[in-house]
Amino acid sequence: MIARDVEPRLKSLAKQFPAIVLTGPRQSGKSTLCQKVFASRPYTTLESPDVRAFALEDPRGFLKQFPNGAILDEIQNAPQITSYLQEIIDKDPVPGRWVLTGSHNLSVMESTSQSLAGRSAVMHLLPLSRSEVVSFEKHPKTLNETLLTGGYPRILDQQLRPADWLSAYVATYLERDVRAISNIGDLVAFQRFVQLCAGRVSQLLNFSSLASDSAVSQPTAKAWSSILEASFIAFRLPSYHGNISKRLIKMPKLHFYDTGLACWLLGIREVGQLDVHPLRGAIFESWVVSEIIKQRFNRGESNGVYFFRDKAGLESDVLVQGRKAMKLVEVKAGQTISSDWASNNQKIIGLFAKTKQAAASVVVYGGAEKQERNGVTYLPWHAIQDYAWDE
Repeated sequence: MIARDVEPRLKSLAKQFPAIVLTGPRQSGKSTLCQKVFASRPYTTLESPDVRAFALEDPRGFLKQFPNGAILDEIQNAPQITSYLQEIIDKDPVPGRWVLTGSHNLSVMESTSQSLAGRSAVMHLLPLSRSEVVSFEKHPKTLNETLLTGGYPRILDQQLRPADWLSAYVATYLERDVRAISNIGDLVAFQRFVQLCAGRVSQLLNFSSLASDSAVSQPTAKAWSSILEASFIAFRLPSYHGNISKRLIKMPKLHFYDTGLACWLLGIREVGQLDVHPLRGAIFESWVVSEIIKQRFNRGESNGVYFFRDKAGLESDVLVQGRKAMKLVEVKAGQTISSDWASNNQKIIGLFAKTKQAAASVVVYGGAEKQERNGVTYLPWHAIQDYAWDE
């Protein structure tokens, strides 16, 4: 069992709040982490039909089993339990007494925000970051292996073939999670929609085009996109909206939290396929964005990551709001550094300078060596976890 990057903050928050709410995709390691960090707490999962029935039919009796608190796993299966937890916490607000986990972000957040506002701290556990992946003795060594494998813990822990595990994961996701979140009748159409989303990874999210290609209405495409976000499959990266230009694109970009899953949806089953795949660069870009977001989530930062594009085509793949300066990040899958890679960043830095905002240029690339050239940091992909994105 490897240490997760979120552990220090999780322990810190448990000393301050009566309840901890940990959300994230199914199989991201929430249950394992909570049972490790809060080993003294009894554990029960609301996935089990008999346990769920008890919690739904007699919530007070269910909670009475745990006079000193507990880990309640998959809380979205009995969201009303949080209303009864509120009474218990208000009578005895001992920090760290209750730990709740959930795989459906919207339903979990709705129930906890209504009942446990001010009584709980919320954290997200995403698939493994690169710094966590390398903790496994046998971990992906090359960039292509890393993109194909992704970060779901069981694949790495049990040395499974990613395509086999992800195939079962998608089937389970469609049959259980999607039906639980929304009453979707045509799962085949929904899976086709998810695959088309993977084909648009790192691209602007145009709902009109996506709906047309998916043969569904635009409201349906928006609703299905929200399901992907609620279950931590995909996310929208917002465009930067500062005051440095009046010609900024407002449409978000579409990214996946796990590139292994994106690869599977795109039909990529072997490492060699990535060498010639037309979306390899886009998949790598999504990997970089998700790595930055994971690092920030693990430190309690949920905002401050954007991309930049104006109507003239000037673009930077990622903008990260640091404490001292804005980081402008260009992502290049090539292994040989080119000075042209940072040209767009340098132009955007000039726009920031006009408003007296500090900005720094970073290029994350597919090579092996870190270099500093003309004020630009060229960061190899495998060192992404070592860079201080928050500075």
